[in-house]
Amino acid sequence: MSNLEELQRRHAAAEAGGGPERQERQHRDGKLSARERIDLLLDEGSFEETGKLVRHRCHDFGMEAQTIDGDGFVTGYGTVHGRLVYVFAQDFTVFGGSLSESNAQKICQLMDMALKNGAPLIGLNDSGGARIQEGVLSLAGYTDIFLRNTLASGVVPQISAVMGPCAGGAVYSPAITDFVFMVDKTSYMFVTGPDVIKTVTHEDVTKEDLGGAMAHNATSGVAHFLAHDDADCCARIRELLRYLPQNNVDPVPPVACGDPWDREDSSLDGLVPAESNMPYDMKDVIRRVVDDGEFLEVHEHYAQNIVVGFARMEGRSVGIVGNNPAVLAGCLDINSSLKGARFVRFCDAFGIPILTFEDVPGFLPGTEQEWGGIIKHGAKLLYAYAEATVPKVTVITRKAYGGAYCVMGSKHLRTDVNFAWPTAEIAVMGAEGAVNILYRREITDEAARAAKIAEYKERFANPFVAAERGFVDDVIEPRTTRRRVIRALRMLENKVDTMPKKKHGNIPL
Repeated sequence: MSNLEELQRRHAAAEAGGGPERQERQHRDGKLSARERIDLLLDEGSFEETGKLVRHRCHDFGMEAQTIDGDGFVTGYGTVHGRLVYVFAQDFTVFGGSLSESNAQKICQLMDMALKNGAPLIGLNDSGGARIQEGVLSLAGYTDIFLRNTLASGVVPQISAVMGPCAGGAVYSPAITDFVFMVDKTSYMFVTGPDVIKTVTHEDVTKEDLGGAMAHNATSGVAHFLAHDDADCCARIRELLRYLPQNNVDPVPPVACGDPWDREDSSLDGLVPAESNMPYDMKDVIRRVVDDGEFLEVHEHYAQNIVVGFARMEGRSVGIVGNNPAVLAGCLDINSSLKGARFVRFCDAFGIPILTFEDVPGFLPGTEQEWGGIIKHGAKLLYAYAEATVPKVTVITRKAYGGAYCVMGSKHLRTDVNFAWPTAEIAVMGAEGAVNILYRREITDEAARAAKIAEYKERFANPFVAAERGFVDDVIEPRTTRRRVIRALRMLENKVDTMPKKKHGNIPL
């Protein structure tokens, strides 16, 4: 056999993976093959494979007789929307997609290239974990990957898609990356599986309940996006990349915008209920303000009392953070603080302006929150806003009470432009609570209480006291919000802010 024929044979063997029977088993399980996933993710015909002929070097447990070119991982680069990305996909049909010394080296080389060339890194995970036959060599491979995930954090966007099993040490690479996608009913993540849990704690739990896609999207917050199947997952990753830059130096490419920058929406004038205890959905506000009503929500199923995601203003990508009065009255709690802080820090790391819509009555009270560490977790959100140097614009739609007012992009945390709607209530606390404290010895009947509440609202629970102090730049008509925000963002386009010289801060973890 000539070298050319041998080359063709090896290429064919690599592309066949574990063979047609195992590929068919993937399809029966509702999953695509590694190469099918890459084809859906990347622009057609753009994929260039690396390490296609790599083989493992293990000679224990009869492994020397079991070699497949590529060693179960497909690695390479291509384009999404014409922009360079690096991608690896674990092939479950080859040794269960297990990590070896050799295929870990393939991933590390890919990550090094992504860092050097300033392009996003996407990992498609479908693996049984470390290759047991290789012992500590596979563990070393995982750790080499973790190190590179950490070094690349804040330099290039890192996206993980869990499209099958991801267990044990394997979970920590996705955990370090910026966004985690999971596929409903076919993917799961956990550090220890149901069998181990039953042995140690005597708890009975299924893989789906323990670490399925919805468990991590809604309960743990480990995952940011829920996909219906592999094709939907790849499409959602492509959509997310439209809003992201290549790296922490290059800006997000603007897109053509047919939505007039000065468009007014009269429905905003009456969107906030007259009664301050009545709910409304902050996503209705967001969609009426951003370009074409398009909002890519992140962490949609987790901590729904705060809303985060990406949109565009005048064709340029912005990060949106908003309290949602429709859930828990928009209170900040442990989970929403973590969700908001992580998103704000991502936007700041990659130069994406932050637009905040605020309606927050305070931090959620209760022993569960206090004992769970709401003080340190709430401080994470405060820290993230204070540290962020990107353009920051805040719109207070209704409540802005107490410490929660301070945290949610207030002027005091270096937010550049702060607007308030006429319905805004900016105070230490709500009128009823304030009256109960201030006049608890003086009030003798409900009529007197009602009078004092009305007096407090008139004097303090409005946006004008804050505006008089310069803590709010202007009180604006809600219908003009889009125009005012876009003008502010235009003005801030070349903003430069600095931090004190230091290695790094000590965020309250």
